[in-house]
Amino acid sequence: MNGADTAFVLVSAFFVMLMTPGLAFFYGGMVRVKSALNMLMMSFISLAVVSVLWVLFGYSLTFGPDTGGLIGNLDHAGLSGLSPDSLTERGGIPVLAFVLFQMMFAVLAPALMSGALADRVTFGAWAVFLALWVTLVYFPVAHWVWAEGGWLRELEVIDFAGGTAVHINAGVGALAAVLVVGKRIGFTKDPMRPHNLPLVVLGAALLWFGWFGFNAGSALAADGTAATMALNTQIATGAALAGWLAYERLRHGAFTTLGAASGAIAGLVAITPAGASVNAMGALVIGVVAGLVCSWAVGLKYKLGYDDSLDVVGVHLVGGLVGTLLVGFLAVDGVGGPVQFGKQALGAFSVLAFSFAVSWLLAKLVQATIGFRADPDDETAGVDQAFHAETAYDFTAVGGSAGRDPGGPPAAPGTAPRPSRATKVDA
Repeated sequence: MNGADTAFVLVSAFFVMLMTPGLAFFYGGMVRVKSALNMLMMSFISLAVVSVLWVLFGYSLTFGPDTGGLIGNLDHAGLSGLSPDSLTERGGIPVLAFVLFQMMFAVLAPALMSGALADRVTFGAWAVFLALWVTLVYFPVAHWVWAEGGWLRELEVIDFAGGTAVHINAGVGALAAVLVVGKRIGFTKDPMRPHNLPLVVLGAALLWFGWFGFNAGSALAADGTAATMALNTQIATGAALAGWLAYERLRHGAFTTLGAASGAIAGLVAITPAGASVNAMGALVIGVVAGLVCSWAVGLKYKLGYDDSLDVVGVHLVGGLVGTLLVGFLAVDGVGGPVQFGKQALGAFSVLAFSFAVSWLLAKLVQATIGFRADPDDETAGVDQAFHAETAYDFTAVGGSAGRDPGGPPAAPGTAPRPSRATKVDA
């Protein structure tokens, strides 16, 4: 066992785990007050559901012995046959460390879709859809891309850390689900502004931090490949943030905080498949293109009429496509060129087609059986109260019915109570 590489992979797994709570904060600040807790829970439940499924059969289906290039078998169901002394084929890393690392990828992928469905699905139905999706969509696609014998790996499609398996996969799955579930009540008519932009920036920062484990950790060794991937991750993310803000300034006249956070995520998504195969200038190009194209793409939902609440399609699907396709030309060491671009396009659009079709069918199944969409009254009042019996913020003590200022003296007789700031919050 190589102790240094093992420590590197374990720490990277911890970084990737942090990305799911980071995503919860990122999405949670983007929704309205009445949906904030539900948005957090839609990410957190993935940590529970997917972790259990990964141990029961997910790891075996993804990385077990290949059955025709499409899926693994169940030889390792329940992690059967894996001991603390088992090492990976790539080098001196315990298989259990690799199991943990890849588990965190599987947790994050379906959580990414939750932002597209914000405000309007039942929590129980989301948990069921998540379990079905990760089993029937994520596990097979991850096998295609990363496992020995997977058909996209055998074709030499470049996807170092998940541009196809995670981001294109989740982005188009989210699109399929929103087409089934439908638009939010008041979409394009009522204000649906983010309720807490500092929370969005905090979430983006945690994602950015965790993404170094996501990308560099995929090298499975503390070596030059990991260093290249980490450096390119930073370069592309900064370039995408700048590109997004430049587009916003030209089109809308302002540099927004939400745009900065979204641009950073777009850059992280785009460099994920490509960062180990390009040099620093290639990473810069990928980042700038991702920032510009994704900033433009988030507006498509208004032109095409689909309600992607938090721009999962515009950032993850489009960003994943940008990185996966551009590496076909920008890959160094004689790899890039028309032939590699053709392989990248085949891989990207094969995953896109498969994920869209199966995700749409799964969403239809959930809708037809237990119901996916929340009751209109629950959606209008807020899914936090409907499904969690809680609210993110307690405004009852601010300017309460007795007119008492919290921590201060009672209101004088005959005076009006101080108005509550809750009335100023965009619900």
